Parts: sequence; structure tokens; C-alpha cells
Amino acid sequence: MIKLLLVEDDSTFSYIVKNELQEIIGGYEVITATNGAEGLKAWKEYHPDIIISDIDMPVMNGYQMVERIREMDGDTPILFTSALTSPKDVKEGYKLGVNNYVKKPFVPDELDAHIHAILKMKAGVKLRNENEHYALGRFTLDAKHATLHNNENGENKTLTVREAQILQLLCENINEIVERKAILSRFWNTEDDYFASRSLDVFITNLRKSLKDEPLIELKNIRGVGFVLLLS
Repeated sequence: MIKLLLVEDDSTFSYIVKNELQEIIGGYEVITATNGAEGLKAWKEYHPDIIISDIDMPVMNGYQMVERIREMDGDTPILFTSALTSPKDVKEGYKLGVNNYVKKPFVPDELDAHIHAILKMKAGVKLRNENEHYALGRFTLDAKHATLHNNENGENKTLTVREAQILQLLCENINEIVERKAILSRFWNTEDDYFASRSLDVFITNLRKSLKDEPLIELKNIRGVGFVLLLS
């Protein structure tokens, strides 16, 4: 059973989310708090497996709470649920150490899926199929052989090894933001080198060109944060 701390100032919404999560098979033990100060206290007392928090709250908002937690705990996953999802808001959250965002309104099953994805990544579970093939609309990425196969005309486009690696990482986190610094750290062993960052931008541009014929795919830049591969 997952021990979850839900920090939400809307008591009705909190009640609904708590009850529906606790009814999901596998179950959650849900602890609730109505603002960031209460959330900080509950985190210290209950040591939850994951924290789900609103941003705009009285007494102490979500940003302030996360900043305090991350001063002492860089491990517990934190997910923001909020209507505040402008690039500025998203950037601020990721800068403080939030793992992901879910935009309100949402259904508990959607939240449940995000939670399990985050916990799997934390546990080191690979979110990929064994043969390293990824379906992207009319394309299939063969990460092992660095090729992008067009299922309609049978053509294969050869990618560079680094292009294939970056696209594979984005596929493993489909529809989720992958931070720029995480990509740089993984493939360039740095988080803030200017030339590595510009090189990454070139690879992203090349991948966009390779995927441009598939309308269901969008490789989006979240300015100041990272990239997300959207599959509709």
C-alpha cells in the first residue's frame, strides 16, 4: 500500500480525491493537510512514499513547502496538482525539485497512473520494452540500431547514436517533461555547460525534422525546463 500525503486547501476536492484513491485496487493510505505548513509537519511525522500538493494555498504555499522539504529530503517524489501550469509556474516547480505536474481538473485514475510511473522510475524500473522498439504513430523507433522506421512506406531513417538515445529517453517518459539538465547529465556528464546545451538543441531540432511527417507526435520545448514528447 502506498503512503500518500495529499496537501490541498479545497476540503471538498481533497475529500473526493482521498476517497477515490483509497478505493483503487492496491490501495493508498492517504494523509491530508490543508496548507503547506500542515503538509511540512505531516511529511516530518508520517514519512510518505509520495507527496501530492496544490500550489496556491494559505499560510504556506506549495512552492514554499517544497523548498523546505528539499532542503532536507531530495528523495521523496513530489507531484504538483494545479491549474497553474504556465511555463513560468512549471519552471519554478522543477527548479525547486518537483518531479511532475498534473493539471487540474483531473480524475483519480489519471493521478494514480502518474504516481505509479514516478515510483517505478524512483525504483529503477525500466519503462521500455525489451527489444527497445517504440511506437510513434506511423514511425517505430529501433533504439538499439538507431533507426526510425516508417510503417507506411517501409523506409528507414538512420539516426545518430545520440539522437536515438535522446529519443529513447523521451519515449520512456512519453507525455512527461524530461528536464534539460537531466538529459545533459546523462549524456554529457554536465548540467549547465553552454556548448553541451547548444549541442542538445541541435539534436532536438534534428529529431523534430525526423518526426515532422507524423501529426500525432509533437516534440515540445518547455522553455527553461526541458522537453516533452507528446503523443496524442
